[in-house]
Amino acid sequence: MIDLKQSPFDHFHRLMKEAVEKQVPEANAMSLATVGAEGMPSVRIVYLKEISQEGFVFFGNYKSHKGLDIEDNPNVCLNFHWPVLWQQIRITGTAKKISSAESDAYFKTRARLSQIGAWASNQSEEIPNHDYLTRRVQEFEKQFDGQEVPRPPHWGGWRVEPFEIEFWFGLTGRLHERYIYQRDGKGWKTFMRSP
Repeated sequence: MIDLKQSPFDHFHRLMKEAVEKQVPEANAMSLATVGAEGMPSVRIVYLKEISQEGFVFFGNYKSHKGLDIEDNPNVCLNFHWPVLWQQIRITGTAKKISSAESDAYFKTRARLSQIGAWASNQSEEIPNHDYLTRRVQEFEKQFDGQEVPRPPHWGGWRVEPFEIEFWFGLTGRLHERYIYQRDGKGWKTFMRSP
């Protein structure tokens, strides 16, 4: 199912295109696993917003649980799981903040309420109730009334620069196919793993 002579990014684009064409719900949703300073793992769903030869980009609050974990330990793992296709892609790598200009450009494409929400929500912090969040949204709507909403300084993107990419294809009898790309200098070492 995978020609290991080809680029892993070519395979990723092909499989993502297939997932979108087959109408896999939220095909760009991926699990993001982090490990904080205390050594405790944490996982949540984020959305892939960009891919290039440099890596995989997602966005969020730099002061959130994930943001603080990444600040302490930039080693992360991403996982796309498309059960209807019997496919997974796992990406292990290092998360690094993208440039302010890149974050600004993406922020401008977000819906206005999402832009306001980035200001109103102190992501991952305890709040008394949902009304508190609603009031904060109203406050920032008033503050930015009639003007473009700027990107908050605590919000932006990370790029996961991969050092391993695994393409997993489920087969009957649990005799799955696992194709591995490991960073080897400027190229990739390729092999298969036993299921």
